[in-house]
Amino acid sequence: MTGASTGIGAASARELARRGFHVIAGVRRDRDADALRADGIEPVILDITQPDHIARLASRLDDDSRAGALRALVNNAAIQINAPVEALPLSEWRRQFEVNLFGHIAVTQALLPALLRHSGRVVNISSVGGRVAMATYGPYAGTKFALEAVSDSLRRELAPLGVRVVVVEPGAVRTEMSDRVIATANRLAAAMSPEQRDRYGRLIQAANAHSATHIKRGRPAADAARVIAKAVTAGKPRTRYTVGRDAALITRLSRVLPDRLLDRILMSSLRPHYPKTVAV
Repeated sequence: MTGASTGIGAASARELARRGFHVIAGVRRDRDADALRADGIEPVILDITQPDHIARLASRLDDDSRAGALRALVNNAAIQINAPVEALPLSEWRRQFEVNLFGHIAVTQALLPALLRHSGRVVNISSVGGRVAMATYGPYAGTKFALEAVSDSLRRELAPLGVRVVVVEPGAVRTEMSDRVIATANRLAAAMSPEQRDRYGRLIQAANAHSATHIKRGRPAADAARVIAKAVTAGKPRTRYTVGRDAALITRLSRVLPDRLLDRILMSSLRPHYPKTVAV
C-alpha cells in the first residue's frame, strides 16, 4: 500500500490488517511510521518517485520470507495541485505527474513479477476527477485521467496472465489532504501575474469554497477503506468501484450527458461560491 501515511491510505492499511493481511505500508516520514505501526501493519519509508526506494521494496518482497505471497499492490500515493491550466508552472505539472502517474507505473513494474507468481492484483486509486475535470482541476484530473487509461491497458494486458487490475474512484472523502489542497491553491494564486489574477482570482476562490463545502459533506476515510478492501478481496472484482454517492452520480452523468450540458451543471455548482470581490 503506497501513500499510507494518513487519510485513505492509513485507513485502508488498518482495514486490510483487520481482515488478516500483512500490510507493507509505504509512508514518507518516521513519525507517520510510528503512528501507523500495529499488528499486521509494517510501515516502510517509501517515496515512489525515488528509484532506490522502489528497488529496496522489491528486494524486501523477493528476499524476506515474512512477506509471504504478494496478493495485491494498492497504488494510493497522490498529491493534488489545483490551478488554472495557464497559471501553473510546468515544474508543478511535472511534479504532480511524477507522483500520481509515473511513480505508480514504476512501483507496478517493479512488483509485477511477484504479482504474476501469486496471481495477485493491482488496485489503482483514481478519483471522480479521473472521469470529470472541473475548472482549476486540470493538473490533478490530468494525472487521474491518465491513470485510468493506463489501468485499462494494464488490465487487458494482465488478464490472460491471471492478474486482475481494479480502479477505485473516490468522490469527496474527509482527509487531511483537503486542507493542504486549498492552501496550495492559495499559494499558487498569490504567485500569479496581476493579469492572471484578474482572469482567475474569483474562479479560484469559488473552487476553493466549493471544495471545502463538498469535503465537509464527504464520506469518512473508513468508507473508502472498505471499498478498497473489497477491491482487494472480491473473488470476481468489478473493473471499477466508486466511493460515495457523489462519485457514482458524476460518473454516470459524464457517460450520458453532452459536454456542454455537463459544463453548465458544473458551472452552476460553482456559482453560489463566487465572491463579490477578489480578495487582496
